[in-house]
Amino acid sequence: MLYLVLKAAVSGMLIAVASTLAKRYPGFGALVASLPLVSVLGMMWLWNDKPDAENMAIHAGATFWYVLPSLPMFLLIPAMLRQGAGFWVALGAGCALTIALYAAMTWIGPRFGLQL
Repeated sequence: MLYLVLKAAVSGMLIAVASTLAKRYPGFGALVASLPLVSVLGMMWLWNDKPDAENMAIHAGATFWYVLPSLPMFLLIPAMLRQGAGFWVALGAGCALTIALYAAMTWIGPRFGLQL
């Protein structure tokens, strides 16, 4: 249980640091948020729990393919905000788009031999 709390605390600190930085330095906060720190930490936690090279390779490869459908969200949200949409509406639309693109990736990916 202590290990789970440690993992949650370290992972949560990354989010807190990124959002705190973004208050004063939006670009730098975005840079920190865009770093694959969560993915790297996730791989470290996974390796610690199950040191299996093939499992890690599958995980890292799938992570790459799942990052791609999440990227359009970061174009839609600022476009909507600049057009006058409210933050929650823009965020909701961005999340909905990402969910739809994840579903498409999950459906289409295996047809091209991707292990997702």
